Amino acid sequence: EPPAIYGRFDLAFDGQDIKLLEYNADTPTALLEASVIQWDWLQARFPHADQFNSLHERLIAKWTDLKPYLTEPLYFAHADQGSGEDLMTATYLRETAVQAGLQTEILQMDQIGWNPTLGFVDLNERSMRSIFKLYPWEWMAHEAFGAHALAADPRVQWIEPAWKMLWSNKALLAVLWELFPGHSNLLPAFLSDPHGMTEYVRKPLLSREGANVTVVTSAGTTTTAGEYGEEGFVYQAVAPIPALDGQHPVLGSWVIDGEAAGMGIRESADLVTSGTSCFVPHLILPA
Repeated sequence: EPPAIYGRFDLAFDGQDIKLLEYNADTPTALLEASVIQWDWLQARFPHADQFNSLHERLIAKWTDLKPYLTEPLYFAHADQGSGEDLMTATYLRETAVQAGLQTEILQMDQIGWNPTLGFVDLNERSMRSIFKLYPWEWMAHEAFGAHALAADPRVQWIEPAWKMLWSNKALLAVLWELFPGHSNLLPAFLSDPHGMTEYVRKPLLSREGANVTVVTSAGTTTTAGEYGEEGFVYQAVAPIPALDGQHPVLGSWVIDGEAAGMGIRESADLVTSGTSCFVPHLILPA
């Protein structure tokens, strides 16, 4: 079983019902905010309150469990991204691995090379055996070394593993609705067309950070910009996301090693949560 570390379910909550918006299985971000930043806020502002947040401890525990099965150094690779968010997330995850006692290195994805004898190599031509990558699998699959990454090479452990491609594809939403129609935590979702829904959200199967999303409601139609959509779309019913002081909160439920470990909240003035949406910390008041 290839090692899998984390994921984030995005949920709509109207005070009564919880609905699944999507599952970020391969490259979820906003982890640092959900882990140590909002915990430090809680300790500074409300030291007697609590928070649903064991992310940091569980990440360290997971790396500790994996240590005997990994080849060190464990590499952390990220995209060369202008915002720096991927670098920040990869650096934080690297820190949790260091606290678990692992030797680590960090580099950009385009700094990974291929050697026919050694396999994947770093800038010093050292063979890379254990690699955490904050980079979409569907991008990797279509790039120069994609065939090597997808090959069943027992020498290389990719984290997250290739099967995360299936779970990060939003077609999963339509599959879930087909398997469990009417489930209380699911929204109706279909491939190809809205299936008669008059209010719906059209999402590209592989988009990120709210790009190329179209929202159709009785109030009108809005579409966000982006470069996704060539791969197709899923049509999902509009979620019951309330407007609170003009903001629409979306709950991010984080899982570490397959178990719920913490929550982060992002807010937007509209129904689409993007990479620039505000992160809002939470607290649990004592009874």
